[in-house]
Amino acid sequence: MGRRKSQNHPAATTTTGDDQSLNQHQQQPTKIRFKVDGEEGEVDGGGGGGGQEDATASSNLDEVMCDPDESTTVADMTVDASASASASASASEAHDSFPDDGDDHQTSADYYFDSYSHFGTVLEMLKDIVRTKTYQNVIYQNKFLFKNKVVLDVGAGTGILSLFCAKAGAQHVYAIECSQMADTAKEIVESNGFSNVITVLKGKVEEIDLPVAKVDIIISEWMGYFLLFENMLNTVLYARDKWLVNGGVVLPDKASLYLTAIEDAEYKDDKIEFWNNVYGFDMSCIKKQAMMEPLVDTVDQNQLVTQCQLLKTMDISKMGPGDASFTAPFKLVAERDDYIHALVAYFDVSFTKCHKLTGFSTGPRSRATHWKQTVLYLEDVLTICEGEALVGSMTVAPNKKNPRDVDIKVKYSLNGRRCSVSRIQYYKMR
Repeated sequence: MGRRKSQNHPAATTTTGDDQSLNQHQQQPTKIRFKVDGEEGEVDGGGGGGGQEDATASSNLDEVMCDPDESTTVADMTVDASASASASASASEAHDSFPDDGDDHQTSADYYFDSYSHFGTVLEMLKDIVRTKTYQNVIYQNKFLFKNKVVLDVGAGTGILSLFCAKAGAQHVYAIECSQMADTAKEIVESNGFSNVITVLKGKVEEIDLPVAKVDIIISEWMGYFLLFENMLNTVLYARDKWLVNGGVVLPDKASLYLTAIEDAEYKDDKIEFWNNVYGFDMSCIKKQAMMEPLVDTVDQNQLVTQCQLLKTMDISKMGPGDASFTAPFKLVAERDDYIHALVAYFDVSFTKCHKLTGFSTGPRSRATHWKQTVLYLEDVLTICEGEALVGSMTVAPNKKNPRDVDIKVKYSLNGRRCSVSRIQYYKMR
């Protein structure tokens, strides 16, 4: 999985307004507005009094968020039979869509847990104001959910979410962390005077024995790049099925994946076409590998050429592990005459059990997060005219050898006035 060098992309600022109800229509992204005071202060890690007054608004969702066209529904799509595979395709069907990796044994399995014991990684996540403040607001502004409840924090890291829960009045919090950060989390809990409320358990969720039979709430920040990279979602679902009481709450409980298309000639030339001539030598054999490597980067909203398409919504409180593998059709309608060099995926998450609907977006028209967006470069440069549609389907599945990695297949076609193309491309997030 690639990642762009740091660039200073302008980020959309948060707007002021009242709470807006979630549009349940499947083609609409989560759009939520909050009262914002503009503060971007440090995150209170626990201890001390009060809590409500410490939580500043965090959501980056606003009215300029990338909206799918209301007229673009699955029923309207003029996609051929092979491109419009059912969005409810089984996990086995999704797996069968990808070629065998052969001798490719490099995966993220060996360093996944260790990476979260690095303080630089932890610092980046804690300093992500959108991420951390949203969770803080969810907990502090909804104490009725946590008061005298038993909470399970899956993938606790430093224990920041556990500290929020303890401060909000939880009866007890069990914080499970597999990396070496668990030892640091124990020290943090002790330093902030919550040792009698928070129990840090070091190990894998699948191998841990909880001191209690059931918990009332499961909270986790499980999302990875492209939503599903690292696939911690299955761990949350395992914990839900094993320990969550009937009628219990999973936070967050909704996640949606979106797709759009961008113009990105300059960077594609720098990343992909570079291999055609490397100091006078032909290294174009590397281009194919480079094309298969999704890029994690912040996309400028001015690069957007098409409308956005909802690919998949996941209900974490009800879905099964196999639901993370899917095939979904898309129809991306051009909003102007331009060129398309890449597809861009991003996600939203929602906490629907709160008194007021809360959530955030990682989209290019929302305030930037550490997740950024995921860019998938196309082999073709597509010349598209306003009103024309790039249609196709995307298949997503965990890698067969390492389920924390993600395999992606994109089938797309464009039949326009100035461009006609049909192609299948494969990507690997490693």
